[in-house]
Amino acid sequence: MINQKFNLMRIFETIDKSGRKIYLTKERLLHIQKHPYMHNSLDKIKETLSKPNKIIPESRKHLYFRYYKELNQYLLIAVKYLNGEGFIITAYYVRNLK
Repeated sequence: MINQKFNLMRIFETIDKSGRKIYLTKERLLHIQKHPYMHNSLDKIKETLSKPNKIIPESRKHLYFRYYKELNQYLLIAVKYLNGEGFIITAYYVRNLK
């Protein structure tokens, strides 16, 4: 039970470009950090949510994209909304927008 609460602990909350609250849990951060280049990425995740180059709404989630020149890639963040609040599902770099 304690371990489960630790994993659901919120690492941060931020406001996206449209004014909605989005949060990241410890469990999701551990998942994200398994992707290449995603260690020490919290600032870029926050920046992508607040200043995306593009947002693609899908049926169950929104995809946020921001281009990072130093990597020549876009950071993609998948966010699911539930009860008016968003939570980050995953984040990783992609070469092209969807």
